[in-house]
Amino acid sequence: MLFDQLTFGYRRGRAVLRDFTWEVPPGRTVLLGPNGAGKSTLLAIGADAEQPWSGAVRIDGLVPRRFHLSRAQYRRLVGWMPQHIRIVPGMTGREQVAYAGWLKGLSRREAWDAAGTAMAMVGLSGIEDKRASTYSGGQQRRLGLAQAIVHRPRVLLLDEPTVGLDPAQRQRFRAIMQSASDQPGLTVIASTHQVDDLSDLYDTVAVLHSGVLRFAGPTADFLAAGSGKDQTRTVEAAYARLIGEDQS
Repeated sequence: MLFDQLTFGYRRGRAVLRDFTWEVPPGRTVLLGPNGAGKSTLLAIGADAEQPWSGAVRIDGLVPRRFHLSRAQYRRLVGWMPQHIRIVPGMTGREQVAYAGWLKGLSRREAWDAAGTAMAMVGLSGIEDKRASTYSGGQQRRLGLAQAIVHRPRVLLLDEPTVGLDPAQRQRFRAIMQSASDQPGLTVIASTHQVDDLSDLYDTVAVLHSGVLRFAGPTADFLAAGSGKDQTRTVEAAYARLIGEDQS
């Protein structure tokens, strides 16, 4: 995935991203940054849920364009889990996941079969016939992940996937996410504030601050950036140093 000279803002004259370029490497990348840095905006553009003012996002040369076949082809390559999972009233969990697959271009039969597989992957196979509105918060997060992977995308975008979960739920979700993202050739970008097991989950770290990439590289190099006078090599120190926060 290539973000190519993107400029975007929610109000004219106030850009969140300006001439932003980033070629995302294969594997799992964690996107770090303070609130308002542009992380959710960037992922929404990558999912074709928002349109940049200028520039483009590309996957294998495909660029989503309004009222054009390439837009459907592009969306088929992308799975997106936004921060807020929208529950469709009256639908069971499997129906909602199948509907997401159908919207991505699967036939009804393909979507129904794929929904069962996706729900099993995220640990919801015992409750797939219950209404999604009755799911707990943690179950709804897993439902959102099932919707994102049902069509076996090439790029998986996860926006704060563990937000609102307690520590035990986060641990379980991370294990499920890691299993679901082990598909060969899959590129994963996950924005998060939960960084306690960053080195175990992610190959690459990107730090976004005020719409600018302050760092993008291997996890080991990111941790090395945390080495200061006190020789601290923690995620918190690396992050703070890169965005210029005082650690005294």
